[in-house]
Formats: sequence, structure tokens, C-alpha cells
Amino acid sequence: MTRRSMLGAALSAGAAVPLAAAAGPAWADQAAAAPAPTPAATRLVLPGPTGPYPVGTVQLRLVDRSRPDDIAGPGHFRELMATVWYPARNIEGYPVAPWMPAGAFQAFVADAGFSDLASLGPSTAGHVGAPVRRSGRRLPVVVFSHGAHSHQGDHTVMVQELASHGYAVVTVAHQYDTYTEFPDGRIAVPLHDRKAPTLPGDFAADLRFLLDCVEQLAAGCNPDVDHKELPAGLLGSLDPRRMGAVGWSKGGTATACATLADGRIRAGLSLDGPMQMNPPLAGDLARPFMMMSAEFTRAAHPEAAAFWSHLRGWRLNIQAQGAAHISYGDNEALFPQVAKLLGWSGQQLQDVIGTLDPDEAVKIQQAYPLAFFDEHLRHRRGHLLDGPSPAFPAVAYLP
Repeated sequence: MTRRSMLGAALSAGAAVPLAAAAGPAWADQAAAAPAPTPAATRLVLPGPTGPYPVGTVQLRLVDRSRPDDIAGPGHFRELMATVWYPARNIEGYPVAPWMPAGAFQAFVADAGFSDLASLGPSTAGHVGAPVRRSGRRLPVVVFSHGAHSHQGDHTVMVQELASHGYAVVTVAHQYDTYTEFPDGRIAVPLHDRKAPTLPGDFAADLRFLLDCVEQLAAGCNPDVDHKELPAGLLGSLDPRRMGAVGWSKGGTATACATLADGRIRAGLSLDGPMQMNPPLAGDLARPFMMMSAEFTRAAHPEAAAFWSHLRGWRLNIQAQGAAHISYGDNEALFPQVAKLLGWSGQQLQDVIGTLDPDEAVKIQQAYPLAFFDEHLRHRRGHLLDGPSPAFPAVAYLP
């Protein structure tokens, strides 16, 4: 089986596969037959955040010495790339961060059958190394877990939105199930090896390790194993008493696992997580949890219904009508641009991203996670989560 067909098979089994691979082999056939983008094609563009603050970002290389890495060999431990996003004091003179590091993006689009797009990777609203905006209180923190065969930037629209409203967001590249680039130039791609630590429980362990690193940063310690210089103001700026978690697809399941296991996570949000847990779910959760469903609904998937039944605290389940599995991420902004470059019909685009209007999909992923974490980490109660809103007609509240 080719890597491209593996990606398609992973999606059909419930794994999250971003950008080119999202629609499986049939879409890959369209990609192979489509004309290459013209040399004059502009770069792909992500919508900017709506918050009052500019956004800064910094990458960290982290090593969890409590977890030996059997794939890498004796003497090696779990190695992860992470990125911190935060409100910046100023951004003048600080370079804009790419959506993915160049080497990782090239491997990503090549695996998905889109080598012609390798020069069109989008930029973000984040500015590398910009100083942190400090105010009277420390920053609430959200950790993010991506989907299977994906990457830590696949929900940048949501991540930079939270940062622009005063959150620190820490994203992680789950080694062996991701595309990422290490500071020494190594390019990591998904490893199709049953022995690789890529189960939701492994992702959840990564999230809990991120919480440890957040606590180090809060205490004024630098967790980066290379001792890289951190942005001014980052040390001591994070609030370990106000930490939440969010994840997409397998990352949504991992978020549920981590929230159940670790009381430091005060609120958890799953973006269409399958909730296929191994070992099976044990125990109830009394802390707030929200499910944004698309394809993995409680009505169609017993695992999602079972998880819902264990929620004993504040809980909410919404679903955007017409949403596909990828609709709560950057693909809703990027695929329409890809479709235009490759000459897709409207139906071909809908086959990939669903019938939910892309502009509304972007606004949903900006508004609802922010409202959830504002209510449960900042105690800023709004009305968006109370029930259907005329501003978001596609969003249904599931009983």
C-alpha cells in the first residue's frame, strides 16, 4: 500500500488526515489529474485572529526523560517539538512564523500528492520571539493535540485566535504520528509501525508532559533541552492554575483521556474526537467538557455516547450542520484556495470539506473554543454557549 493510500485508509478508519489526504484515494486521484499551480500562484492564506493583541510564538524542543523511546533505541527518550503562542507586547522587527517549517511542509505535501504546492505554504499571525505582553495576571494556558498523521499547526486559526485574546497556547507535535522539523534539521514523518507510541493514550501522556513544562515555565525555568533563548517575559507569565486542553480527532480522544487522568486540566474540549479509548473508559469526569461533533456523533458512534454518559459536571455537545471531519480546523480556510488553484468544481470541494459554508466554519472555530475557555478558565460568562445563536445558524445544540 502506498503512503497516499495509507492516508486515505486512515481517514476511513476514523483518523484525522489533513489537507491533501483528507478525502482519501479518490481525492488523491483528482490531485494527480489536476493541473499544477501556475508559477504566479499566490501563497495560501490563513484568516487572521480577531483579538485585540498581536501574537508571538516560539518553538521548544522537549524531552520527556520518564518515557524511554524504544523506536529510537537505547538511551533515547520521548522527544517532542512544541510551540508556545501568546499575546505579544509588540511585533515590530520579529519575523512571521510559517504554518509549518519548510522541510516538514515539503514532506507533508509530497506525501499527500501535492508537491506542486510546496512553495505555497501559508504564513501565520505569529511573530517569532516577540516579547510577551504582561498584565496584572498571568496568562491562562491551553494545550493542543493534533490528529493522526497530522501536525501541530493544523488548527492555527483557532490557536492564534486564543492567543490574540490573551491565552498562552502550547501545541505539540506527537512524534511518530506527525510531520515536524527538529532544530538540527531532522524531518519527522508519520511512522507506520505498530510498535510506535501513537495511540490516544500516548498522545495524552504527551499532553500531561506539556503541563509539566508549563509549570516549569511558570516557575521561571526553561524546559527547552537546547537552552534556547526565550522571548522576553515568557518565564513566569503562565498560570498553571488555569490550564485547559483541546484536541482534534485522535487528539480529541487524547484530550478526553488526559482530562480524565489529570486534575490540572480544568476544562477539556474535543473537536470531533472518536473517543475510541484503549483501555476502555474508566471513571467519571466532574470538570467541564465540551464536544464539537461533526462525523463522530453520539448518535452514530457508541464510544462518543459512552464518554458523554461519564460526564458529571458542566457539559455541552454542539454540531455544525454540514460539517465534515476536517471542518473545525485550518482546512476550511485552505481547501477552497487549493480547489481554486487546481480547478475543482464546487461539488469536488464539498466532497472534501462538507456543505458547511467555509466562512462560517472559520468563525465557528474562532468563537466557540474561545467562549468555552473564557467561561471555564477565566470565569467570563457570555451567552454564546447558552443555546442557538443567529450569528451561527449552522450550529445545533445536541441534548
